[in-house]
Order: sequence, then structure tokens, then C-alpha cells
Amino acid sequence: MAGETTGRTAVVPFRQFVLKVHSRCNLACTYCYIYAGPDRSWRTRPPTVPAATVRQTARRIAEHARTHRLRAVRIDLHGGEPLLTGPGPLLDQAAAVRAALPAGCTADFGVQTNGTLLTADIIDTLGATGFRLGLSVDGGTPRLNRRRVDHAGRPSWPAVSRAAGLLHDRPGVFAGILCTIDITADPAEVYGSLRALDPPMLDFLLPHANWSSPPPATTGRGGRTPYGDWLCTVFDLWWDGGPGPRVRVFTEILGLLLGRPSSSEAVGLSPVVAVIVDTDGAIEQVDSLKSAYEGAAATGLDVFHHTFDQALAHPGMAARRTGRDGLGDRCRGCALVEVCGGGNYAHRYRADGTGFRNPSVYCADLERLIRHIAARLKAEVTPNWRYPHTT
Repeated sequence: MAGETTGRTAVVPFRQFVLKVHSRCNLACTYCYIYAGPDRSWRTRPPTVPAATVRQTARRIAEHARTHRLRAVRIDLHGGEPLLTGPGPLLDQAAAVRAALPAGCTADFGVQTNGTLLTADIIDTLGATGFRLGLSVDGGTPRLNRRRVDHAGRPSWPAVSRAAGLLHDRPGVFAGILCTIDITADPAEVYGSLRALDPPMLDFLLPHANWSSPPPATTGRGGRTPYGDWLCTVFDLWWDGGPGPRVRVFTEILGLLLGRPSSSEAVGLSPVVAVIVDTDGAIEQVDSLKSAYEGAAATGLDVFHHTFDQALAHPGMAARRTGRDGLGDRCRGCALVEVCGGGNYAHRYRADGTGFRNPSVYCADLERLIRHIAARLKAEVTPNWRYPHTT
């Protein structure tokens, strides 16, 4: 039934369930779109998710898996900082989901952490039950992480550095590193320092911004593409640098240029397959939408009264599952639309009544990066190869 067509619309079920297990964080990163952004809904939610909410969420996931005959789901335990609960509740939450799933459906579990609370025992305990752990950092040196401080302004790097070393020694548990771009940091230094940590995967994230709340560096005006230039520099270092980590944004674009579907919300037109459940049981759209305005991620649904199929039908979810048809006129007519996909949905917002039916605020940067990668790929594959949308 997964991918079943009803009328003219293919039913694409959720396959990734992000469960908020703690709604607070022990860091106060200066650029955080959750705690320093316009949406303050976290203030009214339980700091930790109640066991009853976890059990009901597990039942809803199992229900969705049975309805769509899913053979596998991905469960990501997030926060805030999920390790503020300690490892015990995380193990209980994983056990509740596994116990509820129908026969023939498996679950992969992940935790995204700032690393400050990681110990060898926690890594080994979670790893023994199949968890994989991702680390969020801004680079591999103290100076590059100067924006990642605790609530007293103390640097997080000493603890994070220890965590990176512990994860390096346990490659089967290490999922990779997420890094939000700091346009003031030298891209070669950032990439080199992160590569030195030897993660299996890197992903570089554009700072969450939109047309009404622009990114830190001016982009698009006068042909300026500071974020595209930054990423192009890193791409060349990665492409020319021999064996190294997979860099998700680059491999996604390369795959799209070669005709593969995307698996990231940052680029491409594939339908979004992820859904959020907050600590109060609220079913929400992806967290990045909270950077747009208060309530942008809300659906009005919760696991106690609604199914995930009802969430699939929510207008906000549906708008991000219609491919090219969900884009504005300018994007639909763009030669790069199949690769760019309009960029991250949250980055398209403009508070003038047009909402999200705009190009990404990083439109020029994405074009710069895609064309650069296409040119490098063309030169590498064959001198006669031509990607039709880049000339």
C-alpha cells in the first residue's frame, strides 16, 4: 500500500518520525532558531515527554506502518537536548516503539546531540541497542564554536571535543556531523577541521532565514552569492581531496543531477516523509518552519486525537508533498527546478501575503552551487556529457 495511488494523488506515507523527548537545551547558541527565534511554543510544553505520550505515539506509528505496510521506519529522538533525560528514558522510548510495531516492520533509531553530555558509557549503552548518534558543531576548533555557549556564556567546545573523540572511537555508533554555516568563518578551515574529526557524514546547513528575516550576509543583490561561494569552496576541497566523509548537500545535488530522487528537504522535489511529535503529543511540521513565525509548524493535531494519515492531509503538509506544483511561478519556470526544488521550504517565507510561494531567500546561492557542481561533474564524467539545464 506504500505509494498507493488514490485517484490522481500518490499516497506517500511518513517514514521518519522525530520525537521530541526534551523541550529544553543546556546550550544557548546565539543563532538558535528554536530558542532565539519567533516561535516560543516550547515555553508552554512539558520539559520532558511523559511516558503515556510516548506509548500513544508508538501506537500511532504502528498504526501508520500497518496502514501503509511499511517495512522500516526511522525514529529520531530530538530536543532541545535529548540527553538531558539521560540514556534510560531513551532506551524506554525505543522499546515502546519496537514493541508496538507490527511484525515485519523494523525501526532505526538516532539521537542528534550537542555532545556536551556524552560519555563513553552513554555511547556504549545506546549503541548496544542500535542507536546511532549525530553531533552538532560549527567546526573542529574552539574558535569556530564560539557561538555555541551555555546559558552562563561558557564555551561548549571542551566537552564537545571529548565527545567527538569518543564517537570517533566508536564508528558503528557515529552517524555524522551537522554544521550550520557561519559566513564569517573561512570555509577551508571549517571543512578541514571537521574532516579531521573523521565523521562518516557531514552536512552543511544554511542558516534559517527568509525574505522577511534575511540571512546574516546580503545575498542575491548585485549578483552576490556569499553562501554559494562558501559552499563551492568546500565542494572543491571535498571533490579534489580524495577519500573523506560523505557531504550530504553535495551528494544530494550530484544525485539529482544524475536523475536520482532527493532524500533531503534542502534540495529536490521529493515529498517530505518526516513528521514531528512534540513533548505534549502535538503533531507538527518540521522544526525549521519555526524560524518563519509563531505557529508556522503547528497543525492543530495531536497523537491522542488524530492519526498520522490525518496529518498527511493537513494543508501545510500537503503543500510540501506536491513537487513542482507546490512552488511559485518563478520556481516552476526555472531551468534548475528539478535539482533545487525551491530550496528549503522555510527559506521561502515572506510576510506579505505570499507566504511560502516564493523562491528561497538563498535562490542565487543555490543556483551558484548547483551550476558549479554540474560543471565539475560534466568535466569529470566525460567531455561530451551535457546536463541540459546548466547552459
